[in-house]
Amino acid sequence: MGIKRLYFIVLILAVLCQWPCLAQNEPPAQGNGAPAKEGLAAELSVFRKTLLTGDIEAADILLFHKDPSARKILLDVLAQSENSPARMAVCRALIKARIGKKQVKDVQDFIGPLLSVFDTQVAEEAQLAAEAALILDYEQVQEQLEKFVTDSSTPVRARINAIHALMLYLDKRATIKLIELLDDPDERVSTEAGIALDSLGISPGNTRQARQATIKQITNQKPEVFLGNRINRLETKIRGLTAEIDSWQKSHLELLASTYKILPDDAAKTKFLAEYLASSKAPVKLWALEEVFQWWKGTKPDFPRKQFEPILIDLISDPNRNVRLRTAEVLASMVELNSAKPLLAQLELEQDKRVKTRLFVALGWACSSAISSSEPDKLSSEIKQIRTHTLKWAEKFLFDMENAENAKFGAQVVEKLLRRDGLEDAEEQMYLDLLLRRYKQTSDNPGSALRVELLGAMAGLCTQNSACRDRAIKRYKPLFVEALRDGSDSVREMAVDGLANIDKADALSMLREGFVNDPSPSVRKKIIELAGAVLVEKDLQWLVEKIGVNSESEPAWQAMTGIFSRSGADILSKWIDRLTAETSKVKLSNEQRIAFLKTAESKAEKEKKAQMLKQVRERLATVYLRMSQFDKAAECWRKLQAAATTQEEKDAAMIRLLDIYLTWPKPELAANLLAETLKKQDLQEAGDLLKSLDEHLVEPKNGLDPNAVIAKLEAIKPSKERPNWSQWLKERRSRLSKEDKPADKPKPPTG
Repeated sequence: MGIKRLYFIVLILAVLCQWPCLAQNEPPAQGNGAPAKEGLAAELSVFRKTLLTGDIEAADILLFHKDPSARKILLDVLAQSENSPARMAVCRALIKARIGKKQVKDVQDFIGPLLSVFDTQVAEEAQLAAEAALILDYEQVQEQLEKFVTDSSTPVRARINAIHALMLYLDKRATIKLIELLDDPDERVSTEAGIALDSLGISPGNTRQARQATIKQITNQKPEVFLGNRINRLETKIRGLTAEIDSWQKSHLELLASTYKILPDDAAKTKFLAEYLASSKAPVKLWALEEVFQWWKGTKPDFPRKQFEPILIDLISDPNRNVRLRTAEVLASMVELNSAKPLLAQLELEQDKRVKTRLFVALGWACSSAISSSEPDKLSSEIKQIRTHTLKWAEKFLFDMENAENAKFGAQVVEKLLRRDGLEDAEEQMYLDLLLRRYKQTSDNPGSALRVELLGAMAGLCTQNSACRDRAIKRYKPLFVEALRDGSDSVREMAVDGLANIDKADALSMLREGFVNDPSPSVRKKIIELAGAVLVEKDLQWLVEKIGVNSESEPAWQAMTGIFSRSGADILSKWIDRLTAETSKVKLSNEQRIAFLKTAESKAEKEKKAQMLKQVRERLATVYLRMSQFDKAAECWRKLQAAATTQEEKDAAMIRLLDIYLTWPKPELAANLLAETLKKQDLQEAGDLLKSLDEHLVEPKNGLDPNAVIAKLEAIKPSKERPNWSQWLKERRSRLSKEDKPADKPKPPTG
């Protein structure tokens, strides 16, 4: 499908949308009083000269001029084949009159002259003449147009251009004439008629008989049915063409992307993208713009800012709306670029509402960045002016009562710019009050996103890095306190943020009573985070109740951990049983128990709390054993043994160590432990140490091999006689030998 055919299809759809009958409006009245003939002639002469340069306004004035000489000028110009610009200006004036529903007096005067324009080699001129002819009803033009297009003495080029005029008429008779032209003796004419019908989505058939049947079918159709079918066919055709164009565009962009990826270095990539950012095709510009943005996001230090900055700034005012929109979105992230001034200039001119909004958002970021990169007392007059204009625009957006999204962006920009220093007190106070006033205007819509956004902007102005913090606190703190009672979860959440920004300890004191079980999970989580920041012992009591409660459990535990890390040993001692006892109802993980106990161990060691240290290490050993971390459990008991002050405590630690070594199992460690003991004393046969050893040999765990244990024990050579130990070892070896000996086979029966 050629570009020219696509043009005609699109033009036909445009005509379908603008085809009401011509209104019966009178042409514009002349001014009071009739000019003298000489004056009129001079006036028309001026218009004629202007028209000959291709001026459409001159053609428009002459078209509705009351003097007959004006009409003659237009008709004479249409006959001038050597002046295409002038003829096209007349055609455009006729098209404008049709679209504007203006009645042209004696419009039939133009039939012959317009047909004469078809004998041209300028494609645009022929297209305009075809569309201009639509100012005439088909009944008015039928006789001359059909004779013109079928007359073999008419130049073929003119007949073909006339076929294009037939295409545009929404009349059955025009379509029928196109079908009849398929049988024209001149193959060029019949071929063009076939192309025209194909463009309209009409298949008249390959034989004369089939075409006659199609003509009969069209003749019998009601006008509204004919028009409806034609529209449906054209829409189907255009959808197909659009899909084809999209496919080619996609292939082209994929080729660009593939080429870009294999470029050897950053310099080549920069040159490549710069070239396509200057493309006349919007999709190509958008592709290049996206690649530049991804480069910026991925490796900012390597980004060739000097090369791309002027190009991106030029794209702010690109003729294509989508390019301007995406450029504004990209520049909102690339705040380091010096784009504030051109963004403001384009914002003043922009007509598209969505682009205007994105330009404003980008301007807010760019202006804020420009201010932050300069000392407050060294701001240039240009930056100050830009900030002043940006704040004025922010006020307009803030009080956009029809578009809450715009008001939200207005609030965000006000917050950004008021955070920066350098504003006069009166100006600062004015914009703080504007936020407050706009917030109060949302009282009839308490749960709205805009209300939350406004409260968030006010909360942001109360942070430590806000230049207007003191004034903002004075105005907004009562508002935050009031908002805590709001029915909207989001509003209460933002109120907590505002109070926390002012004073975390004071906010927690206010929220501790009545809000730790707020219906909103977000509010509860924020209060938990506050507790983790303030770190006060009294918060442990309600924080512990959050352990095991879905998303609140981990933040609550982190807050408790923070409090414990700042507390003394006495406080941690109170929580040992509650958090780590076997009967504890607090659902801590083993890792959390260990973390708490390690903190408690450190505090007890530092403050020399021997009894607490003993309890902590015993609990730690228990948790380690539960996790099969035998080495760490053994280390705990070795420390307990070393710190034991009585023989009873030492023996108990030894028994626990022996139990751990054999459960591990590490027979060599168990043998070493017993060897150390045998150096000092013999073992009592009925003692706890040998009983524990017997239990593991009788019921071995974790793959413990009793024979391997006995072998390790037999290798022990006490320096002195240890009769009890020797006797026990002899009996255990004998017992194991009997257990290993296979049973006697039964004797076969005699008979």
